[in-house]
Amino acid sequence: MTVTGPPPSRAADARAAAKVFVATLDPRPAATTIQDLLLLVSELVTNAIRHAGAVTALSFWADEAMLYVQVADPSRDRPRQRTPDLSGGTGGFGWPLILKLADKADIRDHAPRGKVVLVSMAR
Repeated sequence: MTVTGPPPSRAADARAAAKVFVATLDPRPAATTIQDLLLLVSELVTNAIRHAGAVTALSFWADEAMLYVQVADPSRDRPRQRTPDLSGGTGGFGWPLILKLADKADIRDHAPRGKVVLVSMAR
């Protein structure tokens, strides 16, 4: 089942959408998987808002083994590894965290402009 809705303007909206998605799953993922999904979605949406200015689409789906999250934004700039700023000034923690939580992350151009970040994680 695919769950889509209006693009979120805040990470909290994206977490709420993820909770709606999880409620449709049978069997329901483990609590730790749900927590990881919520953190993953928060980071993806926060990065899109912070670095691209907006989220243009958010969707979720699952198969027997994996959960999938897709976030589209209006920038073609790819996420990149940065040295995390331990003083909290410039960030640098989000993309490494996404890569740690996800089993796979794929970035694609999204016509007419922008990109899509598709991540998958074990169910």
